[in-house]
Amino acid sequence: MSLYLLSIAGVNYLTFRAFQEALASQQAKNMAQMVMRHLPYAFPMTWQMTAYVSSFMLFIPGLVVIMSVTNEYSYKTHRQNIIDGWTRRDFIVSKMLLAIALSVLSTITVLVTAAAFGLAEGSEAFTLDRFVYIGYFFLQAISYIMVAMLIAVLVKRGGLAIGIYFMYTVVIENVIKSVMNYYFGNAGRFMPLQSTDELIPVPVLENLKIPMLPEPNYTILTIVALVYLAAYFVLTAYKFEKDDL
Repeated sequence: MSLYLLSIAGVNYLTFRAFQEALASQQAKNMAQMVMRHLPYAFPMTWQMTAYVSSFMLFIPGLVVIMSVTNEYSYKTHRQNIIDGWTRRDFIVSKMLLAIALSVLSTITVLVTAAAFGLAEGSEAFTLDRFVYIGYFFLQAISYIMVAMLIAVLVKRGGLAIGIYFMYTVVIENVIKSVMNYYFGNAGRFMPLQSTDELIPVPVLENLKIPMLPEPNYTILTIVALVYLAAYFVLTAYKFEKDDL
């Protein structure tokens, strides 16, 4: 987890330095300011930019949760906890609280990182404009982590659960999304994890003074993501409470 939190700062630092080097000359910076509303890591874009870049690391807390849950099955400690006095609901709620804690910790790290790079850029004054993207990152983080937990509870085996998690997040959902977008006019954006990904669009494209992409409907996407999130919690709890331990 320490390496994960450091990786959030690290991957943003690499991106930050890449932009700094690309805009090292005054001429390059002037050209960027002609086509962009704000520099990528300057306020207020830093909130969205940091959230977007950090989202690529969300597979790590997902792996942590999968290992935490599947190890309980492997070593029978889930059964032992219940024998010692916990109810099934107590046990699964403790795992859900772990998912929430990891999401909160990730979001706080992203918030601090975004503020630090915004202040380091120093080209614009501190502002909370676009701060909503930090909230969207929290929704994205808890969605990815709860999908990992649901898979772990369904599969129970660590290696298989990790394989399915990566296959779904990297391949399966993207294939289904592409097919739905092709045949049903961008309906793929309402896929479970894609609905949270759409909440944080590519900052550089959105930052252009000449818009290249239509702005997503954040209200609808947020509602869809919350419905999916509620389903993850309900299905995870139902599966564990009804399962044969």
